[in-house]
Formats: sequence, C-alpha cells, structure tokens
Amino acid sequence: MPSRKFADGEVVRGRWPGSSLYYEVEILSHDSGSQLYTVKYKDGTELELKESDIKPLTSFRQRKSGSASSSPSRRRGSRSRSRSRSPGRPPRSSRRSASASHQADIKEMRKEVLEVKLTPLVLEKFHLSEERSYASTQYSLRPRREEMQAMDSKQENIVTTTRSASLKTSQAPATQTKDLEFGGVPGVLLIMLGLPACLCLLLLMCKQKEPSLLNFPPPLPAWQDLWETRVFGVYILWFLMQALFYLLPVGKVVEGMPLADGRRLKYRLNGFCALLLTSAVIGAAVFWGADLHYVYGHFLQFALAAAAFSLGLSVYLAVRAAGAPPGALAPSSSGNAIYDFFIGRELNPRIGTFDLKYFCELRPGLIGWVVVNLAMLLAEMRLQNRAAPSLAMTLVNSFQLLYVVDALWNEEALLTTMDITHDGFGFMLAFGDLVWVPFIYSFQAFYLVGHPNEVSWPMASLIIALKLCGYVIFRCANSQKNAFRKNPADPKLAHLKTIHTSTGKDLLVSGWWGFVRHPNYLGDLLMALAWSLPCGFGHALPYFYVAYFTVLLVHREARDERHCRRRYGLAWEQYCRRVPYRILPRVY
Repeated sequence: MPSRKFADGEVVRGRWPGSSLYYEVEILSHDSGSQLYTVKYKDGTELELKESDIKPLTSFRQRKSGSASSSPSRRRGSRSRSRSRSPGRPPRSSRRSASASHQADIKEMRKEVLEVKLTPLVLEKFHLSEERSYASTQYSLRPRREEMQAMDSKQENIVTTTRSASLKTSQAPATQTKDLEFGGVPGVLLIMLGLPACLCLLLLMCKQKEPSLLNFPPPLPAWQDLWETRVFGVYILWFLMQALFYLLPVGKVVEGMPLADGRRLKYRLNGFCALLLTSAVIGAAVFWGADLHYVYGHFLQFALAAAAFSLGLSVYLAVRAAGAPPGALAPSSSGNAIYDFFIGRELNPRIGTFDLKYFCELRPGLIGWVVVNLAMLLAEMRLQNRAAPSLAMTLVNSFQLLYVVDALWNEEALLTTMDITHDGFGFMLAFGDLVWVPFIYSFQAFYLVGHPNEVSWPMASLIIALKLCGYVIFRCANSQKNAFRKNPADPKLAHLKTIHTSTGKDLLVSGWWGFVRHPNYLGDLLMALAWSLPCGFGHALPYFYVAYFTVLLVHREARDERHCRRRYGLAWEQYCRRVPYRILPRVY
C-alpha cells in the first residue's frame, strides 16, 4: 500500500483543475483507495486532487527565487519590449514544444475534470432553490461542448473568471430563497385564518362542562363576551411593562451570531431579572387587592386582545420591512407579499437598540404564561372551594414554571436558534409568541379549573420522573450544543467526535447529538407529555398540546433537515449515516 506524501492539516499548493495555476490549500483527508487528497481552498471550495497536482510551499519559494521570468510584472511588461531575440526569450523550438505540452495539458485536463468532485459550497450556503438551479452551472466542473471549445483558446481566463466569481459570491449577502415552506401562499393563508379560529374553539370547548364532538361546534358568545376595550388596555399595559423591564440597564450584553455582512448585533440578557420584577409587581398587586380571577373570567377576551395586537404588530413589521435594505432581509423571505407577511421579511427589526423579535420571543408571552397559570391556580381554589391547590394543578404549575425559568436563565441560547438566525419577524412568530404560547401552553391549567382531576402520589411520582427525564435530556443536549457553538475548541468538549464541513464548521456526532439528531426535541416531547398527564384521561382536550407539539417538532425537524442538507452537502449525508435516528431512537 503506497504511503501518502502530505499529512492532514498541512498547507500546500494545489493545482486548480483545468489550469496550470496553483493556489494555497489545506489538506483535509486522504483516500487510500483512490489515492486522492481532499483539499480546501481559501474561498471554502473543496476538491479531490491527485498527489501529482499538489506541491509543497517550499518548491514555489525556490522557483520564485531561481527564475525571474515567473514574476507577473515581468510578464506584463514584456508587451513593451522589443520583438528581437533576448536572453529571456526562449528559442522557437522550445516555444513549439511548450505549445504541444499546452495541448497535452488540455487533453489531460478533460479527463481530470470528470474525476474532480466539487462541493457546491456557495450554492448551499445561500440556500438557492431548485427554481434557481441554473446558477449552479457557473460552478459546475462538468465538461460541456462550448466549455471545451473555450478551454482550447482561453483556458486560463476561464479558470480565473470562475474563481473570481466564486469569491465574489461567497462575500455577498444571503439571497432570498424561492423555496416556499408551509405549503406556499395557500398554506400560510390557511394557517393565518385557522390559528385564531382554532384558539377560540379550544377555549370555548374547554369552558363546557362536558366537552364532546356531539356539542361541536360550541355556541359562540355575544360580542361583548368576545371583546372588551378594558381588557385590550390591560394587555397593552402588560406589553409596555415588559418593554420597560427589557430596557433596564441590568444584565450582561452579548453578541449574537454573525450576520451576512459579518456584523454581530448586541443583546442585553435580563430576562430572568424581568421575571423577578414581574413576580414582585404581581405579588404587590395581589397584596393591594388586585383580583387575578379577572384573567380567568375574561380569558377568551384576553386571547383575542393579544391576537388583535399581534396582527397590528405584523402589519407594522410588513410596512417597515418594505423599505429595508437587502442586507437586512431574512434568508427565509421570498419576495411574495403574503408569504413574507407570514414568515417575516426583515430578520432583525429594531427600533434603536430595541430588538422587537428578540423581545417578543421571551418576554410578554413566556412570562405571561406563568402569570396565566398562577391565575388559573387561584381560580381553581375559589371555584372548587379549596384551601390549597390540587396536586394536579400544582404539578402543572411547577413543571411549566421550571420550563420558563430555564429558558430565561439560559437566555443566551436563544441567539443560536433558527427563529433568530433564519426566520424573519412576521405573523408566524408574532402570533406564536404573543398569543399561542400564553393561551395554549397554559391549556392544561385552564382545563383543570373546570375539570378537576385527583392524582395519587404514586402516579404523581411517575409523572415527576418522566418530567425530570425529559428535562435532563433537553437541558444537557442544549447546553452541549450551545457550548460547542460558542467555543468548539473548549477543552471540556475535546472528547466529542465531529465531522468537518465545507463551511468551516463541525457537526457533532457523539455525546447527546450522537444518540439522535435532535435530542432536545425528544426531551421537549417527554416534558409535554408530563404536563398533560396530571389532567387524567377523561378527555382528549388536555392532550391537544402534545399532539400539536409533536406535529410542530416533526415539521421543524424537516425544516432543519432541508436547511442543513443545503448548507453542509456531503458532510450532512455523512452525518445522517453516522446518526440515522432523528428524534426517537429506533422509532422515527
């Protein structure tokens, strides 16, 4: 078995296919079977080259010092030189032999082009869709008839132009994708109309004493029971209070992920402080006579007030995004007005330093979820004449409070999620953050107010164990991922195995992320089930959240899969072979 000449990680010079030009490359790996080296150019392009097409850096330094004719400036200046014979001009016979060798190089090049495998880095990095696949021909090394004709006459020009175009494209801002998700425009229209209707139906059914399909659809209440200006005013005050807490100069300031132009936005991490301040304000209000039962009595009205506010916010975001520069647009935006209204056109809409998307992700809805759960606990005690909340209500409140506290304590982890780095801020996130989270995620507590369920301590112990199991998987997987993204060279992570990609990033294939591709999703699903089990099995309504969350995570996993396959290419396929299970091991 022949020995290899160059080691992994060594910096050498590699010949660009179809030319006599050599560029600085890094050796990534070596295939002992085909005797080909996988190398990476400075612009990120990966190729497989023969050993004969790779030379050490020292050979080029010697050539430069030993021959003055290799200087580009000398070649450019030769146009103004005399046409007479000079010591630097080779004899005619040698020029003929050089021409013959040039033709031989072209024939050899035609053979090698078929053997070279070019990783489509630029195309994957900017998520070009199938409709724009014609652009990939600029970077394809497949021999076409017109290309072969051009190679005979302008071989070096073609290579220079190709590499120049590749470098310029890799420095350009991310282009908008045409691959519409969620079923395209018809799908997002259906979602935008269906989500508010689904919310109302669920809350109305939960108010019934005996909810069933026989009573579907539930009777619609009068207009005054659906909308009240005072409730809308209370919601506006809640939103403004959270905005005030967000602007307080407390908590550390960190930088987010790099944007398309290389900039990093700054974010202040004070979500946990906002939760503590909110608790103090709510506690003082209750002490001074405020009645949180008002939230339960006007729950549907609060939900519709939040929905109206999120719709108005979405309209504002769409109007301001119309004048946003191309560099500020989200990779998920498409240019279609309806689709972009849903998915969000602008990636990071800000009013000064106030980041609207980042604020809405964790503050009004997530902290509001805790307040709603507390209101449901007090309403249960009042309506059921209890001196203390039921065990089922205590479990639901405790589990979900732990989830919110964890999210706010690890607030920095949000900056690496798809919501922040990929999706724009439109109706999807506005409605989800401000309406769906506080009024659907609290559905178990709302259900228990009118449908009490007694949970035995042995059953409670099993539910607690399930919750803790899911939380450990969720927190450990996310912590490992965030630590690796923040500092891949951390000595604490040295034991983890990775796969190198053409983007310069590595994919984890061991630890929690070697178990399944999305261990955090698995932990999320286990916790969702633990939230619903205290409601018993008398009705399917409390398990709507589990069913919805399963669909959400499976859909998000599919989005992640498409996104990573476009971005990482062959490296992602290798990762999928190493980690074949997606969310559930040996099940899905």
